Amino acid sequence: MIRKGRPLSDTGRYPDGPRDMADGSPDAGVPSAGDPFDPFESFDEHDRPADRGPRRTRSESSPSSSSADFSPVNSGGASEGAPEVTYTRSRRQPGETKPGQSDEDESRKSPRPARSLKARALGYLSRREYSRVELARKLKPYVEETDSLDAVLDSLQAENWLSDSRFAESLIHRRSSRLGTSRILGELKQHALNPALVEEATAQLRETELARAQAVWRKKFGRLPETPAERAKQARFLASRGFSGATISKILKGIDEM
Repeated sequence: MIRKGRPLSDTGRYPDGPRDMADGSPDAGVPSAGDPFDPFESFDEHDRPADRGPRRTRSESSPSSSSADFSPVNSGGASEGAPEVTYTRSRRQPGETKPGQSDEDESRKSPRPARSLKARALGYLSRREYSRVELARKLKPYVEETDSLDAVLDSLQAENWLSDSRFAESLIHRRSSRLGTSRILGELKQHALNPALVEEATAQLRETELARAQAVWRKKFGRLPETPAERAKQARFLASRGFSGATISKILKGIDEM
């Protein structure tokens, strides 16, 4: 290792000869009194100019830099010259609301404006078809003193939102694959439909009753009865679905629609 100092010659010695030692002997470990070079001094001490003081490290900071974000509180336990300073942070107690939170809660709890009777009726009709009687029964609990239920229903029929004929078609479509003619007609009559609509629905259902009964019987049983008990069981099932006695007799005898 080469120490900083005077340059060495080619022979490994100083160009101007060996340095004078403190005791006059060629001991490399002890410098002479006239030589300012200390073999054990650090590089920083050697390179730093003599007129500069020690450098400031990064960890040192001004006293005012860290006191901006906290509120100092004098605890009073220290002397006047060096007061003891503690830093406190206010915390919200459990259950305490944030500033302005109560206003938001009140705005959320505010009741929504009540829907009008016609808007409620349109909400029902947007899901499926209703008859006039059925829709009036659904809206009756929401009628107020200023409302006229008949006027709302007349307006809906005039605008073609409410239609008994569409309701009859929808009900037949939903029930015909599972029920017989008598059950579907009984449900149509409960809605007080126009008699002309009921007669039209009756003719349509009777034309397709045998095919619909065969589909229901085939899905439930799939084979003809072999005993009187099985025959009675199948007949009761088809009758409970609303199929006529003539249609049930044809199915249990194995007679096709042809």
